Amino acid sequence: MKKFKTPQEVFWEGEFGNDYISRNKSTQLLASNLNFFSRTLHHAGQPKSLIEFGANIGMNLKAIQSLYPNIKLTGIEINAKAAKELSDTIGKENVIHSSIFDYIPNKTFEVALIKGVLIHINPEMLHLVYQKLYDATSKYILVCEYYNPTPVSITYRGHDDRLFKRDFAGEILDKFSDLELVDYGFVYKRDRAFPQDDVTWFLIKKNEKV
Repeated sequence: MKKFKTPQEVFWEGEFGNDYISRNKSTQLLASNLNFFSRTLHHAGQPKSLIEFGANIGMNLKAIQSLYPNIKLTGIEINAKAAKELSDTIGKENVIHSSIFDYIPNKTFEVALIKGVLIHINPEMLHLVYQKLYDATSKYILVCEYYNPTPVSITYRGHDDRLFKRDFAGEILDKFSDLELVDYGFVYKRDRAFPQDDVTWFLIKKNEKV
């Protein structure tokens, strides 16, 4: 049995993570993601490589692959069933079946993406994930999460301490002096054409240190 550092990891690696797969697989979501990433990555030009932290079955990466057919994609995923499905989308060799905490960035990608994952990370461990996002990218970090100006914990499908809101992007910008905010926006769950789950997104650029 794998040893995890937090109860949140156990939660997503197990049965709840398995059930999540079937709830987040639809052609409507894929269409919404195509619209979403065409907006959020617009200022990134034509990125050649991207890594997603917490990729699940690859619904985000499928959309990105359609927008940028030549992009090299990598995904980190803790849940075994999700990682297997992810392999069908981006190739087994590009899937890192691991907790984010155990992932060690040994190369950089033009974009490091995290979407709907930081909200489920134990708040005491966020600084480690911020560092890994920073170390994994050569150009951009795309953060797409629920936003709140101050940290709060929300009951998630009947479970406590499994969903947290805060200013994730602001904390990342404060942590690393060579980062700058390029673009940001919000997508409403009641959008008539391409809804997302009340996602606030931030495209952050990594500048070369002088």
